[in-house]
Amino acid sequence: MSKPRDIRRLAFLALYQLDAQSDVDESEVRAAMEQSAEDLSTTFREQDLEKALHMAVGAFEGRRTADSTVRDLAPSWPSHRQPAVDRAILRLAIHEMTTGITPPKVAIAEGVRLAKQYSTERSPAFVNGVLDKVYKAGMTDTAAAPAPEETA
Repeated sequence: MSKPRDIRRLAFLALYQLDAQSDVDESEVRAAMEQSAEDLSTTFREQDLEKALHMAVGAFEGRRTADSTVRDLAPSWPSHRQPAVDRAILRLAIHEMTTGITPPKVAIAEGVRLAKQYSTERSPAFVNGVLDKVYKAGMTDTAAAPAPEETA
């Protein structure tokens, strides 16, 4: 079984692709995810690929709500002014937090980790600040019991 961190990273890469190419269908995203998995030198089981795809599609479908949340909490940095990488990270982390897929503090830490790995020098602080505001505003689903594997 792949680590939740690897599944999240794959979901982030798929979400980034969905955002970059608005007319991409799910089969193209799946093919890109499989290529990304090879590039990451990580072996993913079919159910892990499905989980990553489900997370990415869910975050993409909830992008308007996530973008609205960010606009309300960081009005100087609406989604259209953010680097595409940061936008994808925020959308994924907000999706994880608001659906209860991941405990909020884990989603924040993992969002910052992705920003450190894939974005600009200033991005980790920005991502942390926005996600912390989402958490403090009580916009997360804390009722969902965290699975032990989600803390990785």
